[in-house]
Parts: sequence; C-alpha cells; structure tokens
Amino acid sequence: MPRFYLPAEQWQASRWEVRGAEAYHALRVLRLRPGDTCTLFDGQGRAAKVRIVAVDGASAFQVEALSLFPPLKACAEIILCQAIPKGSNMELVLQKAVELGVRRIVPLFTERTIVRLSGSESINKAEKWRRVILEACKQCGQDTLPVLDTPRSYADFLEHVELPDFKVQAALVPNALPMRTALEPAREAGVHSAALLVGPEGDFTPEEYAAARTRGFLPLSLGSIVLRVETAAFLAISALRYALDPE
Repeated sequence: MPRFYLPAEQWQASRWEVRGAEAYHALRVLRLRPGDTCTLFDGQGRAAKVRIVAVDGASAFQVEALSLFPPLKACAEIILCQAIPKGSNMELVLQKAVELGVRRIVPLFTERTIVRLSGSESINKAEKWRRVILEACKQCGQDTLPVLDTPRSYADFLEHVELPDFKVQAALVPNALPMRTALEPAREAGVHSAALLVGPEGDFTPEEYAAARTRGFLPLSLGSIVLRVETAAFLAISALRYALDPE
C-alpha cells in the first residue's frame, strides 16, 4: 500500500489533507484517485490506513481515516554520529540507517573528512539528506522520522551534543574492544540506548581517538578486515540492535 507523510500537527485537523510533493507523487506518479486507499504516517510513530475522498488537481488530496495501525515494536535508540563520507555514500548511510532503526543522525566534519561544505552548501545538503530519510521511511515502513542534526565539527560535537551514557566508536586502534566484550555487559545491564561514532575514509586521528575516549566512547573493533565507511556503520548498527533491542 502506498505510504505518504503527513506531519503530526496536521493530524489534529477535522479533515486530513496531503499537499505538495507528497500529493504530486500520489496523484501524478501513482495516479491515485478518490476511493483508493493508502497509508499516512506522522513521523512520530503513528500510521493510519486512509481512503482518498477528494483531490485538488495535482496539488492536494483529502482523506478519511479508516483505521490506525498498531505501533511498531520498540528497538534500541541509536544515535549515529557519522563523519561525512565522500561522494553519495552519505545518502546510502542515511538510507540504510533508517532501515536499521536509527533514531538520530549527527553528520560530522573530522580532521580527515574529505567533504567540506560552506554555510549555504551545508543547508542545501541537509535538505537533500532529509528527503533521503523521508523516502527511506516511506519505502521500509518506518513510521518515525530520525532526527537529522546540522553538520558540525568534531570538536563541537564532543563538547556540546548530549549523548546516552553508553557510547562506542568504530575503531582501528590496537586497544579496540571486540564487539562481544563491549556489548555483552551493556546487554546484561539492560541498556537500550547508545551513541555510535564512525569515522571518515582515512580514519580518526590519534588526537580524535583520545578526545572521544575522554568523552566516554569505548573503542569498538569491527574485526580484522578493514571496512568501508558505510559497511562499518551498517555492521556496528546491526550489532548494537542485536545486543540492545528490548526483548
């Protein structure tokens, strides 16, 4: 069933109306008409089956609610703190992070990050990334839109971003802990939230590793094979979900 986004504040209206790009996609691309059913989700965990009752050209359509879907099963609350990779890889990371249930994404500029963005470029890039996140939510059935932070420097991130008590850093340093060693104690303690820090193509600098350790990040080994940035993020998120998801 097609899925469309209707912000939570608009669910309070007497009649729900979908406008803009979401309406255009429904009416012009999918060619939905009055009487057709679809799913609306509010980005905060709610979804409803609805029927289209009226259309306004290609710019809007109104619906009536038929039923609410039960909420999705709760999973671990993971914050992905990701050094921005080059090319379109950040979009891939965002897409798969949504599919894996990440709750928040913090894009970072580290010492070895290749991508550099000016103020306007950063705003435009963030808008594009939000569209990627929305499309991923629509495709995979995720009803909660992850929060996307404005890209920030590594130093600013470590100093100002509020994070869960349990924090791990994908690490290539000799003292990195095996995943089981790092995650099993958290699982046994009933931890259900975590921050994951993933570096750029050239890895973190020694100074950045030291700064993260000071902030409480545990260096986490992802094995003996050196992984691409996006692969490291997917593996670490999956491991955290396995260890920290509520039963």
